[in-house]
Amino acid sequence: MPDVITVRVQSDSDSFRDVVVRIKRPTYRKPFLGGFKNRTTGVEYHNAGSQTIPKKRPGKRIKEFCRDAQTVFERNKRQQTENTTSTQMTKPGLYVSTVTDKLITPGRYLTAEEYHKRRLEAVIVLQSYYRRWHAVNAVQNLREERRLRLAWEAREELRRKKEEEDRLRREYERRLNPKTKADFELLFHALELWMQEETEKINRTFTGAERKAAFCGLLEQEAQMIACLGRHKLNADADNQQKAILRFLKFHKLFLKCAQPKRWKAYDGQTTEVDTQDTLRARDLFEIYRSIHMWQIPKDERKDVLLTLRRTVKEHECKLTQEIVELIDRELDLMAREVKEVNLEGLRKRICTLFLQYIKTPKFNPEVARILKV
Repeated sequence: MPDVITVRVQSDSDSFRDVVVRIKRPTYRKPFLGGFKNRTTGVEYHNAGSQTIPKKRPGKRIKEFCRDAQTVFERNKRQQTENTTSTQMTKPGLYVSTVTDKLITPGRYLTAEEYHKRRLEAVIVLQSYYRRWHAVNAVQNLREERRLRLAWEAREELRRKKEEEDRLRREYERRLNPKTKADFELLFHALELWMQEETEKINRTFTGAERKAAFCGLLEQEAQMIACLGRHKLNADADNQQKAILRFLKFHKLFLKCAQPKRWKAYDGQTTEVDTQDTLRARDLFEIYRSIHMWQIPKDERKDVLLTLRRTVKEHECKLTQEIVELIDRELDLMAREVKEVNLEGLRKRICTLFLQYIKTPKFNPEVARILKV
């Protein structure tokens, strides 16, 4: 249907004229909200959702946003309205009872000076009470701060004493049961100091044959102490080796768990296994780690393993991978120079340690993130 139509209307009894009618279509689709139908005439009546848009209210003819309306000057002026009162008095022919009347005696007149003086005294009283309250609060705050400070100092003193006791206990434990290289160095240093003190004491006290006999006894004591330290060192080496084996088995179990495929049981009871990119990555890293940990292999296989490791770690650029690549290049260079295997053990252990750190990093091995304890 066009937007403009022409309608012929009858203007007089025998004349007609054409009227152009412009159809205004709604800009929205009227929703159907139900209605009813007249069964007699067949006309449908819809609910309010299909009614025409209400007409806009005509705007005010007064300018509300003009300069005069926004910058109006106001002026306040007090007005005293009239208040008409009357009093009924006794007169001939009218009696007004005086039973409920009150006799009011005027009090002493209070001058303005006295009024302001009384207000000043009241203000002074309020200020004195406020200052007292403020001073009491300040003193209480200082007392609380002092109490907290003393409690903190007491806790710090206890902490220092506990730390000193722990340090002495650890020192005693290190001397009694040495386990690390630093512990044995501490004991040998203490033995050396003891020997110096005993030597100076013998030199000051004895002479001649007695001095030689004292030195022989001192030498025998030193030999016994060194032998005792040697036995302790053998026991500590055995314990450290056992701990290293347990740590390696723990890491081995951890890597195996990372490299295992995802498993779940289906509705029919069968187990489904799926390898993801993370599990495949973990499996490849585990195979490389196991290969570089085997040192007693031919040189050609060792070079292939090192080159594979080099390609793997160069996928990520960081300080750790750069250090691993430098160590790999150093080992390849030393192997090309026919350096003995015994001299390469320290370098290979360093490569294994750094690559183990590489594997335990979730950025390079995402599967290890769900297993490592945070």
